[in-house]
Amino acid sequence: MAVNMVLIQPIVALLAGILILIVPRLLNYIVAIYLIVVGIIGLMPH
Repeated sequence: MAVNMVLIQPIVALLAGILILIVPRLLNYIVAIYLIVVGIIGLMPH
């Protein structure tokens, strides 16, 4: 089953936003992980 990236990115962004609100010190880690994951997915052939 192929997972649609249009569905995953908003969910990841929502979860990251909630975690940042709960634990503001996680901001740097969450942003870094998100950028790495989006970059890797963007480099993958479709």
